[in-house]
Amino acid sequence: MRRLLASSFTLVLSILAAGILAASVPANSFPAGDALSAANALPQRPDTLRILAVGNSFSDDGTEYLPNLLEAAGIHNVILARLYIGGCSLERHCSEYYGNLHEYRYSKSGPDNKWVVTREQTLLHGLKDEPWDIITIQQASGFSGQYETISRWLPELVSIIRKECTNPAVAIVWHQTWSYARNSTHGDFPKYGNDQERMSEAIQDCVDRLCEDFGICTVIPSGVAVDMARRTRLNTAGEVPPSCRLYDLTRDGFHLSYQHGRYLAACTWFEALIRPTLGISVKGNRSRILDTDYSISERDARICRNIAVKAVRQSCRGK
Repeated sequence: MRRLLASSFTLVLSILAAGILAASVPANSFPAGDALSAANALPQRPDTLRILAVGNSFSDDGTEYLPNLLEAAGIHNVILARLYIGGCSLERHCSEYYGNLHEYRYSKSGPDNKWVVTREQTLLHGLKDEPWDIITIQQASGFSGQYETISRWLPELVSIIRKECTNPAVAIVWHQTWSYARNSTHGDFPKYGNDQERMSEAIQDCVDRLCEDFGICTVIPSGVAVDMARRTRLNTAGEVPPSCRLYDLTRDGFHLSYQHGRYLAACTWFEALIRPTLGISVKGNRSRILDTDYSISERDARICRNIAVKAVRQSCRGK
């Protein structure tokens, strides 16, 4: 009962903080353009590469198998970490910071490429834990194709990151998430007319505008990769009924499937962040996540790797 009351109390505090923050920050009061560009250059061949994902379950999906890929590539000088709150939006990250709320699950992987998880952490703790070279941010999935919700809160979160991160040259990277499965029952899917293609187009439009308006130089195009993979043999949508939760590379209509979906996203993160910084592509990576319950065939792993390379190249050409 005490845990339930404590959880309810912190949720109320978060809501109140969000309301106070929204009331106190006028719309369109943050600078655009070079507000982000000065901090966005990826490091080149650092002795240790430090990457923090400030996100939600979609960043967890994207990075879960990234340590496996690093291990297979013989890379032991990358520190990964994730700050997670389920469904967390840009606005809520800001309110969590100003309320100093201990709501995050913090996962960290070091030279051994193994995740270690701690709970009840703050945004400040994660930002200060390492002199991060790269910090990735993203919008909550339901708002990922609604530009006004991104442009309203992105500069405020970037301002927090710049203030608290101990590395002034930290590169701020956008994680482009994916559209829902065609049979998704997610409560935010009606915002896009329950139309997968419409949602994908809206997400891509937001990314294009962010790159132009805020000078974002690097995008992790997980959404592009998932769209591509849905047109290959990796997608079982033609083999299972629409009532099946495992549909369109998801496990529930919106989170990625534990096998192909997460592996594909990890390949995309690797190609977008590891190749340009350490000079190693995912293309020849031999990981098939054999140490998990979701091992993948070499044929399917190769398809995922090739899609990731293509998606990142396409994203780079678009900027």
